[in-house]
Amino acid sequence: MNNPKPQEWKSEELSQGRIIDYKPFNFIDGEGVRNSLYVSGCMFHCEGCYNVATWSFKAGIPYTAELEERIMKDLAQPYVQGLTLLGGEPFLNTGILIPLVKRIRKELPDKDIWSWTGYTWEEMMLETPDKLELLSYVDILVDGRYDRTKRNLMLQFRGSSNQRIIDVQQSLAKGEVVIWAKLNDGKQAYEQMERDER
Repeated sequence: MNNPKPQEWKSEELSQGRIIDYKPFNFIDGEGVRNSLYVSGCMFHCEGCYNVATWSFKAGIPYTAELEERIMKDLAQPYVQGLTLLGGEPFLNTGILIPLVKRIRKELPDKDIWSWTGYTWEEMMLETPDKLELLSYVDILVDGRYDRTKRNLMLQFRGSSNQRIIDVQQSLAKGEVVIWAKLNDGKQAYEQMERDER
């Protein structure tokens, strides 16, 4: 696993403007029906990463205007709750993602934006202006590197217990981490298993 110094990794030096995949209408990358954009390139290289294919910034295909139009069209469907940014590392691909999320905020303001990142919130606060700009358009952030020693299958929307689901707008307003109000880590599942065993 790699740990960057503040502002060490720069999107404009690393990003090739590419994506690994775009998956519309799924239920796994956040709350509700979502469209997920998987960008290419990650420098964290977490041990046990389930998406090693996304580490190379040259992997995948170029992000195009045609793809952006498809994303906007899919996102406009009334049953879609929002867009999820993953990878790879979204915050090392700000050149393609900032214009996209700005457009979403302008044209589809009722849709929410989720993002995963290997950066912790505390690290992000010390990061480059482009990363902070992208963060300002995000509603929910799952932060921190995947740690296979803290792997827990009961966790909601994340793989290891060090990762947090953060309400970005409340956190920015308060100047401290505010955890997503709908957090529900496996509690119902445990209760259900206990009932089934009786």
